[in-house]
Amino acid sequence: MTIERITLSDTLPRVFAGESVPASQVWRQDISFERGHNYVIEAPSGTGKSSLCAYIYGNRRDYLGAISFDGADISSFAPARWQELRRKALAYLPQELDLFPELTALQNIELKNSLTGHVRPQQIEEWLCELGIDSRAHYPVGRMSIGQQQRVAIIRCICQPFSFLLIDEPVSHLDSRNNEIAARIITDEARRQDAAIIATSVGNRIGISVDTLLHL
Repeated sequence: MTIERITLSDTLPRVFAGESVPASQVWRQDISFERGHNYVIEAPSGTGKSSLCAYIYGNRRDYLGAISFDGADISSFAPARWQELRRKALAYLPQELDLFPELTALQNIELKNSLTGHVRPQQIEEWLCELGIDSRAHYPVGRMSIGQQQRVAIIRCICQPFSFLLIDEPVSHLDSRNNEIAARIITDEARRQDAAIIATSVGNRIGISVDTLLHL
């Protein structure tokens, strides 16, 4: 299962209905995201960037307008179809990370990889080392810093096949060096899968090559 195009048609969070919404290149627009391209969506806090990712991933439906995958309105998708999409076509790194604090860094990653069988254990070890958290691989995530947790979550989110990778403020707690490393790892994996990246940012933008920059 793949997705070639994600389209938003006059989409807007319901909470903004009836309000004067600032000019946006995303909300209330007809806009498409194409597989194989990199997008960065910059937005101040409170303008709905996390909501946008949750809508596309199917976690929330409190929006007006429509969102479609290759012409099919996602509001009609059954749970079984969402499960398959999230396993084979959509990868997501939420701002809240959603890690299991009682599990170790490696266990959090392996839990995802055990469901997909997508990445070799040696590759996971290489990523941990490149991101400087190999020495923390067997620490409970709850005892790690937010920046370390963010690096764990980055590795976990790419341990699957995907056509689109949604990453919500993925480097907000990373210094410039780790931002660069994370960007390279994410870009390499997306390029290998001919996938699109949709990244949001309120300030510390991930250092990927950007095809399209949008303001929410």
